[in-house]
Parts: sequence; structure tokens; C-alpha cells
Amino acid sequence: MDTIYGYIERITYYSEEDDYVVARLREKGKRELTTIVGNLVGINPGESLKLQGKWVQNKKYGEQFRVEYYDTVVPATVNGIEKYLGSGLIKGIGPVIARRIVKAFGLDTLDIIENCPERLSEVEGIGSKRIDMIKEAWEEQKEIKDVMVFLQGHGVSASYAARIYKKYGNDSIKIVKENPYRLAADVYGIGFITADKIAQSIGINPNSTMRAEEGILFVLSQLMEEGHVYYPLRELLGKTGDLLKLDAVIAEKAVNQLLNDQRLIIEHLDDGQEIAYLPALWAAEENLARRLQALKNEPSVVRPLDIKAALSWVERKLDVVLNEKQKEAISLAVQSKVLIITGGPGTGKTTIINALIKIFRALKLDVSLTAPTGRAAKRMKETTGYAAKTIHRLLEFSPGEGGFRRNQNFPLNADVVIVDEVSMIDTLLMNSLLKAVPSSAILILVGDVNQLPSIGPGNVLKDIIGSRQFEVVTLTEIFRQAKESRIVSNAHRINKGEFPDITKPVSGKDTDFYFIQEEDPEKALRLILKMCKERIPKRYGFDPLKDVQVLTPMKKGVIGVSNLNIALQNCLNPYSEAVSRSGKLFKIKDKVMQTINNYDREVFNGDIGWITKINWDNQEVSVDFEGRLLKYDFSELDELVPAYAISIHKSQGSEYPAVIIPVMTQHYVLLQRNMIYTGITRGKKLVVLVGTKKALAIAIRNDKPQKRYSHLQEKLERAREMYTRSI
Repeated sequence: MDTIYGYIERITYYSEEDDYVVARLREKGKRELTTIVGNLVGINPGESLKLQGKWVQNKKYGEQFRVEYYDTVVPATVNGIEKYLGSGLIKGIGPVIARRIVKAFGLDTLDIIENCPERLSEVEGIGSKRIDMIKEAWEEQKEIKDVMVFLQGHGVSASYAARIYKKYGNDSIKIVKENPYRLAADVYGIGFITADKIAQSIGINPNSTMRAEEGILFVLSQLMEEGHVYYPLRELLGKTGDLLKLDAVIAEKAVNQLLNDQRLIIEHLDDGQEIAYLPALWAAEENLARRLQALKNEPSVVRPLDIKAALSWVERKLDVVLNEKQKEAISLAVQSKVLIITGGPGTGKTTIINALIKIFRALKLDVSLTAPTGRAAKRMKETTGYAAKTIHRLLEFSPGEGGFRRNQNFPLNADVVIVDEVSMIDTLLMNSLLKAVPSSAILILVGDVNQLPSIGPGNVLKDIIGSRQFEVVTLTEIFRQAKESRIVSNAHRINKGEFPDITKPVSGKDTDFYFIQEEDPEKALRLILKMCKERIPKRYGFDPLKDVQVLTPMKKGVIGVSNLNIALQNCLNPYSEAVSRSGKLFKIKDKVMQTINNYDREVFNGDIGWITKINWDNQEVSVDFEGRLLKYDFSELDELVPAYAISIHKSQGSEYPAVIIPVMTQHYVLLQRNMIYTGITRGKKLVVLVGTKKALAIAIRNDKPQKRYSHLQEKLERAREMYTRSI
């Protein structure tokens, strides 16, 4: 192998899936930048590295250095020291201060900070307070050196090592030696695979029961992230065996131990099949089924009223003419305890909600409006004129109390609960909501069953409808105003399995739906960039950052989420000041998305914000989430990702003035009818598809969404039988 030294100038490509990086290295002794490629976990611009690998010739990009092994080293050049200090690793030193320090002390800079930090006062802008901050940060770096050396010696990157130290402190080495699998549960960003590599490195027996137990739970957790509530035990053990190369006897022993420790639940179905649940999901599905049946059978708070008179009254109040399905929905809502209203865009769901609010408020009933995301709740408020909360806020999540304050013991003060965008709600969240709905209340669930299911486990809306236990109104008639929109008409065509109308509009006329044929992914990428930056803003007056959203089916590839974000960020945000973490650059004015639920901050997976400030002294990034300014420590930036492009799944519950969707045969695995349908219905004024008719046709024909294992339908039926027997 060859060995080279240098510091990272910039990262040009990063894959979240496997930490594959393409970066430009300022190699020692060379004027030209060197392109390096490989799986480099957690490297950042400014880091000095010793790299071992091979020189390769890429047909498209020329000479590259393929990295096999690498180590972080102390920078040995003035430029390297400046980059190192200015990368945000030392609190109190940002790019500007780093430049001044290095200008003052040159190659002696690190020695000065280590041994004579008081001399930093010779540098303009550094006072005693900042010197104390730098000394403290430098000492902290020294304290974790032993931990870092140990962890990096076992294949843990510097950024992950810092996170481990932050979690466990000086006990890090002891805890990792005892049970490295704890890292997967305790430290964000470290999954089972990384923890298992550490375990193997420190000598834990590959055939240990502990490894088998953790492996089974990891695989089951991964399957839950794919949307499954349970998984067949035989297939679960097969997947675990493939991953860990487990002996069947050890796997069986691990399952028995997990059952004894109540970390796993096995159900035996009538056909003899055994299915495995994580305990929290088993309890949620059981309780959700019982609670829905109980709610349905409790007496209503609504006094008997003249339905015809109420319908006439509300039509006058709203100045609308209701169609028969809307009238049916309103009639059932005032007579039933649980009602589901489903329908596509332009079918009048919002009008029904507005009518019901008017009627229930006239009856002096307390009405709570809620939706699963902040964006969906905001839109609900805008369309109704009444306050709407996210489910988390409605249930009063309290981090200090470890969950929602509102539950069966402290229910909501509501006579009617109307929930929008129900297709987005997973099993766990719906269970929490149902716990807090008073038994006397009316529950109205509104959503589009043909959209993608929730990101989390379950297919709640579809399962409730499929159980045939509750009143359901399906809206199919498109209102006249909506028919004039190609977005709406094409969404309905696609939902019925028909190819959309992509004919060019008559000369001089505009349409809100376009299809641009392009087979080459690289050309499609350039076209998307041009549309975002020039064509759409110039023609429609849309802000390229706030009004135009790129949605894509996949994470990987040239037109996957990761690469699109790098290209769009470079194209739309030339701002140079940036923080780099885990292969991602964060710049002022960037559009970013929260990727996990952070209950302390009350910001949730899928929320969109804009970076307004980078504070290098305090190592904080300020993000504006629609008027709420939140601060993230540099070490917490893993919670955020650039959001110039997001997955179609993550766009649920949102609407954007303009949407661009690449539809390519490279996305074959994920080309599904409900995926394209969901993406198109996110656009309010403009939708542009870029790709091939073949790929679009594949998606429309594929009406078999990926199977999700859930037993909610069966448990709803069982709950009804139990209720019937009890009366």
C-alpha cells in the first residue's frame, strides 16, 4: 500500500448509508489537491490525516486515492494548523480567530496553546475570558486522549469517540469493554454494526449469547424502522443468522433469554406461526385495538338534533353547497363515536372539517384539532381559522416525566377530537393519542388512505378502515375548482392506475403540471439545478430556497437525497462560512431538517428550519423553525440534515408552492404508485417530474406497496368479540 499525508480541504460527496466519502486533500508536498475516496467515518475539513491505500484511475474523474486505513495526526503545516483550529474542535476558536493565532505564532501555535496559553492575549480579539474558554476546551481534549486512543484503536472514528466520551466520561473504556453493544442504544449515530465491530476488536466471543441477543433485537428494531409492527420469528432468526453467522442453538438460547428478561414477546397465531414483537409495540397494538372499540361503544356527548336543519344551517354559514358524500360524513359525525373520512386532493375534506367545527361549537362542545406534524397542524389552522396543535403538544409531552402528561389518568379536555393527516400516524403515536381521548368524546380521523403509510411502524389508517368495525366515508368527487388543476386531476388518474396527462399546454397558456423527459441521471441533475435556481423563480416568482422543494424516492445515487443536497447547496447557497460534521456542511441560510424527535426542544422528525447564525465561540448553530429560534451545539448537528432535497416519505403532511420530483429507472425498487401519488399531492401550484415515461409507468403499475407486518385489523376484531361477550 501507498501512504500519503495531508489535511482535508473539503468534502464533495458523502453517503449516509455507508459513510462513503469523496474528499479533496491538501497533500503534503503537492500543489494540486488530491481526490481521496473510501469509507471514512466522521472526518471533517481541517483534519490532518495519515492515509494508506492505493492509487486508482477512475474513467470519469481521473486519478484518485482509494483509502483502506487512516489515522488522525497533529497538523504539521501552518495551513493545516489553521484549518484544524478553525474547524470548531476547540471552543472559543473559530476561523477568524484561528487565522489570527496562526499568523501570530506560526508553527509554534499548538505548543503555545499547550504550554503558554496566556500568550494568546497578544492576538487581537482574545481577552482573558476567551483564553479561559480555550484553556478549558484544550484540557478537555487532553483528558479524553486516552479514551480516544483506545476507541480509535478499535476502529471508532474521532467524532464517535468524542460522543462516547460525552456520554460515559472517564468510564468510557470500562463500559465499552464490559458491553460495547450498549453504544448502539446509548450513543446517537452508533448502530449495532459499529458496536459489533468494536466487540470483535476487543475480543468478545462471536458465539456469545450476549451478541446473539443484541443482534436479534437490532434486526427487529431495523425491521420496525421499515414499518413492521412485528416480524415472523423464523424469518427474523434467518436475517439475524445471515448478519451474525449465528449457530441455530445459540439463537434459540438467545430468544429464550430475551423472553425471560421480557425484552421480546412471541405470539402464537392460529396457523401455528410464531411472530416476534418488541414489548412496547406489542402493548401499543393491543391497547390501541381495545381503546378504539371501547370508545366506539361509549355513549355520545352530542344531543339528538335535526340533521337536515343542521346541514342547511352550516351551508349558509360557510356559503357552500355540500355534495351527498359530504352530507353523509357530517351526518355520521354527529351520530357516531368514531368516524373515518378519507379522500384524495380536491374532494372536500377541509370543507367537512370546517362544517363540523361550526356545528359542534354551536352545540357548545369543546373541539380539539390536531395533526401529527407542525407543518400539518399549521395548515389545519390556516384552512379552518381555529387553533390546531401537533399531537405531541396536544398530549403535553414532558421530558422530565418521561412521556406524555395526557393519558387515561389525565385525559384531554375535549368533547370532539378531529385528527388530520392520519395516514402519517404510526402505531405508537396513535396509541398515545387514544389513551388521552376521553371515553365520552367523538373521534374523527381524516386522511388519505392512498398516500404512503407512516414512517414509523404500522399502517394504522388502512388497518382501521380494513377492519370494517367503524363508520367510513370515502370521498371521490373532485370539486369543479380542483378539476381545473392538473396536479389534482393527474393525482387522481395515477391513483386509479392511469397515466397522467403530460401533453404540452396550448401556446400562451400555463399548466401547473409538467413532465420533462431525461434518461441520463447527470443531465437530470443539471436540469433540476437550473430549474431551482433560474427557470422556476424567473417564471413564477418563487423563492428557490423557501418555495421550491425537490422530492426524491431514494437516498442513494446521483439523484438521491444525499447527492442532490450537496449539488443544490453549492448551487443555491454560495455562503462560504460553514460547519462540517459527519460529512455534511452546514452554512448560514441553509435549509435543514430535523431527523429525530427531540422532546426537550419540541422539534420533531421532519420539521424544516433555516440556519441563521454560526457562533464559533460557543460552538453553536442557530436554526429558525418557523419563528422558533433553536440553538444546536456543534456536537448535536447529527440531528440535522440539509433539506434542499428530501425523501417523498419525509414530505408527508407538507405542501410546497413548487415541487420537483426525479422519476428514473435507477429508482426501480421504490417506484410505487403511492410513492408518486404522495409526491405529486405535495405541490400546491406547480409540479415538475423529471425522468422517463418508462419509470413513471413502472411506478403507476406497481400498486403493491411493500408489505408491513401488523395485526391491528385482527386485534380490532378480537376486541369487538371480547366486548360483545362482556355485555
